[in-house]
Amino acid sequence: MKAIINGAAEWQIENEGLQLLINGEIQQFDLNHVQSGSYHLILNGVSFEMEVLQSDTTNKEYLIKVNGKKVEVNLRTKYDELLKELGMDSSAALRVGDLKAPMPGLVVNIPVEEGQSILKGDTLLVLEAMKMENSLKASADAIVKKIAVKKGQAVEKNEVLIYLS
Repeated sequence: MKAIINGAAEWQIENEGLQLLINGEIQQFDLNHVQSGSYHLILNGVSFEMEVLQSDTTNKEYLIKVNGKKVEVNLRTKYDELLKELGMDSSAALRVGDLKAPMPGLVVNIPVEEGQSILKGDTLLVLEAMKMENSLKASADAIVKKIAVKKGQAVEKNEVLIYLS
């Protein structure tokens, strides 16, 4: 997997049990979940406090605070890279479909309205899961046909949140 840090630095990362290979070099690590969205990482004897501030799982984009400094991280698998090499964006390969909950959570915000035209990348809904806010974005241009949930509503994984056309 490739991690692109702040849009510039690229790290090739592979997990080997309790070791990481970062750019081909073995790194010893210990990762502990402190509380929802917060982690403590020891990497080669150096301690890092990490907090996930924003998570866009569709586009594999994350905003993480590392020792008090905000860092943007974009993850790319070998399949994402192959599609990029072939000139096809992985999200472009997705067809317009209804927005479903990727995980159970609580609807925090719905910044769109029924009948509204939306563009690829527009935030359709903000879902709180495990005390993290996740922006669910449009995978393609579409029209909001029907909003099936309300702000403050609890939803289950795979529940249809917004119908698109």
